[in-house]
Amino acid sequence: MKPVIGVLLAGGQSRRMGGGDKNLSEIAGRPILAHVIERARAQVDRLIINANGDPARFAPFDLPVVGDVVGGFQGPLAGVLTGMEWAAANAPQADWVATFATDAPFFPDDLVARLFAAIDAEGADMACAVSDGRTHPVFALWPIRLAADLRHSLTVEEIRKIDRWTARYALAEAEFPAAPFDPFFNINRPGDLEEARRFAAGL
Repeated sequence: MKPVIGVLLAGGQSRRMGGGDKNLSEIAGRPILAHVIERARAQVDRLIINANGDPARFAPFDLPVVGDVVGGFQGPLAGVLTGMEWAAANAPQADWVATFATDAPFFPDDLVARLFAAIDAEGADMACAVSDGRTHPVFALWPIRLAADLRHSLTVEEIRKIDRWTARYALAEAEFPAAPFDPFFNINRPGDLEEARRFAAGL
């Protein structure tokens, strides 16, 4: 498989969870982020955490913590750009960045392979995951060659929505089954955390 840099998107402000880092909440006795790292690590060559603020809070995970390269909490596209530019500077052999949400601890362990397969099948520029009729644009594979285009879109055109930017390119979709549990279930509210704990206990 082609060299890939994995970017764990941890830059959200978690307003619906009352603030803080929801990915540090525990399920099955470990932080959500630990589950995410375990699933992502086997699928990529190197991993970084994209997060703003004090990086020391992620020290136990022993991964590079990289703040957004554009300021002002610009959303997940800023995290994508951060990953692209970090990879270009630190892993020049890599052509791709894979992004993972850090509030969704059950994503498939063949995610990256299937995103590549979707790109190859359709001759697309990039790919994202789909389940139960919904796209999951933060679970995606991005070509590093588009870093300059993305920077221009963010800083000059002020584009914030992922789908507005990806609409300019050929986007493939990799479909994943949503039964018995949607693998892209994400934790936004306290009730979601309890549901995730129940599901993890049954695995």
